[in-house]
Amino acid sequence: MHSHLLLPSLLLLPFVSGQNAPSSSKRGLVYVPNNEHMSDDSIWTTESSDLTWYYNYESKPSPAFSNSKLQFVPMLWGASTTFLADVTSQIKSGANITYVLSMNEPDGGGNTGGSAIPAETAAETWQREIEPLKKLGVKLGAPSVTGAPSGKVWLQNFFNACKGNCSADFIPVHWYGNFEGLASHVGEVRAAYQNLTMWVTEYANNNVDLEESQVFYNQSSQFFDRIDYITHYSYFGSFRSSVSNVGPNAAMLTEKGKLTDIGSWYLGGSATGNKPHGAAGRNTIFTGSTITILLASIWSLI
Repeated sequence: MHSHLLLPSLLLLPFVSGQNAPSSSKRGLVYVPNNEHMSDDSIWTTESSDLTWYYNYESKPSPAFSNSKLQFVPMLWGASTTFLADVTSQIKSGANITYVLSMNEPDGGGNTGGSAIPAETAAETWQREIEPLKKLGVKLGAPSVTGAPSGKVWLQNFFNACKGNCSADFIPVHWYGNFEGLASHVGEVRAAYQNLTMWVTEYANNNVDLEESQVFYNQSSQFFDRIDYITHYSYFGSFRSSVSNVGPNAAMLTEKGKLTDIGSWYLGGSATGNKPHGAAGRNTIFTGSTITILLASIWSLI
């Protein structure tokens, strides 16, 4: 569906210089380590940072955040046979683990970071490695499929293969593309899984110019913050622009390791004026149907 209603001007403009971005307890970190610049890790744990949680695509926490305020959320990335033991061990040692994520982009291939797992195999793995954590009070995230049509089909096949034995508490969402496509995708996922809350665990408007990237960030963060059923979100950009695989303008750090405007806003700060430069590219994932933020707001009430 297409609409030509005007978007509110507030959502079309980046925050002005000197104005702090609105804070949000929903924000987390997609941790992507850079062994050449390990000092960058400290940027995400400053006292003024808004971030409250993180994940690293692994079952064990990153040493860089062992003494930070960030709550670790383990992920079963593929068809692991040790995930349950890893997480149970951490809980017994006193770790505050209340959520887990599972299967990173199982409908996608390795060229874009997907785990490429058949839905039937994923269902078997879930019931063995994820479902038992429910008895320990851990809330379980469904597999994190891509935003492509294949993701929707894969997730349906997964739950069919589970035969009622995979009791997910929330649906993770991934999106790469413009805001209209993101809002449309969120609405479609909500319509399909109305009884589950939602986490947006990867998102960015990849390979676009700087202004477009900033507008997307402002639109999406305000959209997520006002929707009750979206309880957590994590922007994909916690790296230097020179190594970004979603385009330099989506990165939260410049090639010199300074916070960009998006990076500072994401942490609850003000615009820095630092311009990102240099990056590799990532193939665009389906952008979905075009809608306006006003229609997205209506969906958020469904």
